[in-house]
Amino acid sequence: MINSKVESALNDQIRKEFYSSYLYLSMAAYFASQNLKGFAKWMQVQAGEETKHGMKIYGHLNERGGKITLQQIDAPPSHWKSAKEIFTEAYQHEQKVTESINKLVELARTEKDNATEVFLQWFVNEQVEEEASASEIAQKLQMIGDNAPALVMLDAELGKRSTAS
Repeated sequence: MINSKVESALNDQIRKEFYSSYLYLSMAAYFASQNLKGFAKWMQVQAGEETKHGMKIYGHLNERGGKITLQQIDAPPSHWKSAKEIFTEAYQHEQKVTESINKLVELARTEKDNATEVFLQWFVNEQVEEEASASEIAQKLQMIGDNAPALVMLDAELGKRSTAS
């Protein structure tokens, strides 16, 4: 049976992962409304990944005999000024998720929950990729500035993202 402190923290992380999915889906909707279909697709794929992350934690909690308690998910923002603002926010959001995962690892270690600590290592590694990806796109958008043709080129590049990535 899983420790009650770890159980509670994992339930909260499930909420955070599903909020991430909502956030990226909202960003996808905004990009679609701006006719930036490549950016929209990238965000839709990202939303799907975040849902999978939440379900991965759900599965772990279930396997360990924990009680799954789904929590309310806040509505994400729905309007931004630019693609650069969105990816800057996405990068900052991923940094917060990384901090949350790191706190979960610390809690698992403190509570001597070796199974959860080992399980969370996948998320630690995943967050390195998540932060790098959002940061790279934010930096490209910084370089692009107001260059519309470059934005269209980046849109085409991001539209190639597949659900397998």
